[in-house]
Formats: sequence, C-alpha cells, structure tokens
Amino acid sequence: MNFTRRQRSARGSGQELRAEILTATKELLARTGSVEAVSIREVGKIVGVSAPSIYRHFSDKDQLIGAVVAQVFEDLEAVMRAAGDPADSPMERLRNQGLAYVRFAIEHPEQYRLATAPGENAGAVDQVLGSGAFTHFAAAVSDCMAAGLIEPGDPIPVVLELWASAHGVASLLIAKPYLPWGDLETVADRVLRAACVGRVVIDNVLGEDATPADVTQWVAEQRQRR
Repeated sequence: MNFTRRQRSARGSGQELRAEILTATKELLARTGSVEAVSIREVGKIVGVSAPSIYRHFSDKDQLIGAVVAQVFEDLEAVMRAAGDPADSPMERLRNQGLAYVRFAIEHPEQYRLATAPGENAGAVDQVLGSGAFTHFAAAVSDCMAAGLIEPGDPIPVVLELWASAHGVASLLIAKPYLPWGDLETVADRVLRAACVGRVVIDNVLGEDATPADVTQWVAEQRQRR
C-alpha cells in the first residue's frame, strides 16, 4: 500500500487534520496487522505533519489507537442495524445480528483484538459498543421476551451470554484460522443458533436447574414423537 504525503493543512482545519491522522493510522494498522508497528512518527510521515501536530489532537499513541478502533467499531453499529430487519422474527433478527457481528470481527481482526483486549477501565471502544452493538442485541432480546421465547426480565444478562458466544467463536476463528473449521459462516451460525435455542429451551421447557440427564431424556422424548 502506497501512502502519499499530504499537503500542509490550512489554518483552521484542525478537524480535517484529525480525520486524516485517524485515517492514516487505521490504514497503517490494517496494513501491518500489528499495533506495535504503528508509531506517531510513522503516522506523521504518512500524513505529512510533525509529531507535535499529532500530539495536539492525541496525548499519546494509546489514545490515538483507541480513537481509531472506536471509529472502526462505529461502523459495527450500522452493520448491526442493517442486520436487524424489522420484518424478521425476533429470533431471526438475533441470529442475523450475531452473524453480522462475527463477520465484522473477522473482517477487522486487529481492531477487534484491540477492542476486546483486557483493560482496567472502560474506554472509547466500550462506549461505542455499549451504544451500538450492545443496544441492538438488547432490543432483539427484549423482543424475544415480548414474544414469549425468552423468560421476561432484565435483558442484559441474556445479552451478555449471547455476546459471549459471538465473541468466543469470532475470537477463535481469528486466532486459529488454520484449524479445520470448514465454512466459517456455517460454524458461526451453528454456534449462535445453539446459544439461542439453548436459552429458549431452558426458559420454556427444561428450566434453569436442568441437568444433562434431563436434557438427554427430553431429546429422547422429542425423537419418539417424530
């Protein structure tokens, strides 16, 4: 990927310069696939400004990287919204949103890794996720509750459970692409369907205290009825 040196920004174009810094950092991060390879100096070379010019907008590299990843994840909100077609059933929307989430993670592996890395405090990315992807998941779960598919109550615990499933399969597909997964979309779909169906069966049929023996008996009964 070739980067061209930008012309010096005119006075009063601080927001434009900030946007160019973020764009250059995003492209550098995508090209190198490593946050360690991204530096203020290298970003400055790409944009055509000195390091102090970048520091006027971002106090350090961590803040710059955080802003870039948050910007990328703002796109996830649009992806999740598009996946949640109101014409679909609540369960179908939940499944489609989960698949959209996994696809997004696979398409932005380094940004996703950074966004979900352990941290002591909530940052910009957590705010974006909380106002975007999390909200769409919560709305679909609430609709599932209203439809009698999931036990009514606080949707947040259910959202976290389903989010954990989506994150788990996305993280493994990114970290271990050489494993014999088969078709990635099929794998992700199977995991997400299992999580959704499992929640519905627990809430409506077996109950929270169901044991493996209870599940085995229930499955046997379903087979006999076929």
